[in-house]
Amino acid sequence: MVKRSGGALLLSLHIDRESGRLVTTQVFTAIREMILSGGLNAGERLPASRTLAKDLGISRTTVIEVFERLAAEGLIESRTGAGTFVSDALRENRPAAASPPTDAAQQPLSKPRLSRTIARASEMFNERLPHKPRAFTTAMPAFDAFPLALWSRQMSKHWRDQRNIVMGYSDPHGYGPLRRAVASHLRANRGIACEPEQIFIVGGAQQAFYLIGSLLLDLNDKVWFENPGAIGARNSLVACGANLIPMPVDDHGLMVEEGLRLAPDFRLAFVTPAHQQPLGSTMSLERRFALLKAADKAEALIIEDDYDGEFCYGGHPQPTLKSVDATGRVIYVGTFSKTLFPALRLGYFVSPPALVDVFNQVSNAFLQGVPSANQAVVASFMEEGHFAAHIRRMRKIYAERHQVLCDAAREHLSGLLEIVPTDTGLHTIGLLPDDLRENEAAAAAGQKGITVTPIERFSIAPTQRNGLVLGFSGIKPPDIVAGVTTLASALEGVHPNAGTGRVV
Repeated sequence: MVKRSGGALLLSLHIDRESGRLVTTQVFTAIREMILSGGLNAGERLPASRTLAKDLGISRTTVIEVFERLAAEGLIESRTGAGTFVSDALRENRPAAASPPTDAAQQPLSKPRLSRTIARASEMFNERLPHKPRAFTTAMPAFDAFPLALWSRQMSKHWRDQRNIVMGYSDPHGYGPLRRAVASHLRANRGIACEPEQIFIVGGAQQAFYLIGSLLLDLNDKVWFENPGAIGARNSLVACGANLIPMPVDDHGLMVEEGLRLAPDFRLAFVTPAHQQPLGSTMSLERRFALLKAADKAEALIIEDDYDGEFCYGGHPQPTLKSVDATGRVIYVGTFSKTLFPALRLGYFVSPPALVDVFNQVSNAFLQGVPSANQAVVASFMEEGHFAAHIRRMRKIYAERHQVLCDAAREHLSGLLEIVPTDTGLHTIGLLPDDLRENEAAAAAGQKGITVTPIERFSIAPTQRNGLVLGFSGIKPPDIVAGVTTLASALEGVHPNAGTGRVV
């Protein structure tokens, strides 16, 4: 380092004036890195603020602010009449820089030991599914049809609310008006008789699953889990130490008799009755009563994930499992990620009356709540009737997009992929011929910019199904048609009988 009487020469410090980062932040970060990496030694004198400002072509006020921030972190110290120096404390305590191995065969440092629960759970975690709004990404609402101008006005109104409401800690149980609005909506539209005190607002459905699992499960407790089933819920429950029992699913939903054979002593069951994730079937009323009876006998509880059940466009929807639960066994989980948009990170669950007190206690102890402003906007959106109008409009849009997918598939995918029609939700599945494997098909589609997900990805045990999951809700009809033709081209490229006269 070149020295001069004015202190260390810091002319190598580069300021990018085209960057969106503040100059103060750039200078602070650069000097901090020099100190921590050893570029500036303990005890070394820094230039005077006036000198450094002149060297860098910035204001002295900026340099003084940088020095104050560095001093607050204990990285520099001022000495009266002498100047500003790198802290002597770093002589002994500077973090050691990682050095590359000198020998190619040298072993890296061992990883920190994980808890047994997470070590086991991590073996079941998959990489996050892609969430780009393109054909045929799943779980994507129609961003193009969302009333953004209306939402912006509502947001602006609530940001003018009292500062302690907008900026302070929110109620860990949820914003009162939103809890009331959700309870009213569920009573009127989902047949669930509940009180606002039973509604708990959380940062998305996955947080609800983890909170419920943490409260109810001991390590290795048995959980009936649909196979194939919802990935997010699976990850949350295994992170709680659950022993997931893969439960086969048919056209009538989870096969209760098989569950009684495999694990009659289950502690919890996870189901998606309105629109099975990912197969799309609706649990029959007979199966719902059988599941409730089994849970009552085992003194178990049930998580009902109603992630997209609001979007039934094929006639009158089946009642929710919660609405026919007479014994208080069902914990109903809903989300605004699908009904509104994912960036809200807003979900809720309905506690059985017997668990309200303990959920209150846990929420008070561990949760800080989700931003009040977001909750307030959603509450107004519901109270003023915009939410119900939005749901009705989305049902029509999704029904149209589903039909476009089915029509395009009949024209372009016959013999390659058989689309299974659905009357609910944001996605459906397509079944592949036996001689075309789903992972190979998904990889070929991905190379052409098409997202389709193998059913196997949702499975915790092998199933007999060979197919792909296709989302249709988040893309416009012309893009659905274009996506189908591109998918057909991709599948033809890997189908062993392509070009030999496919027979439907």
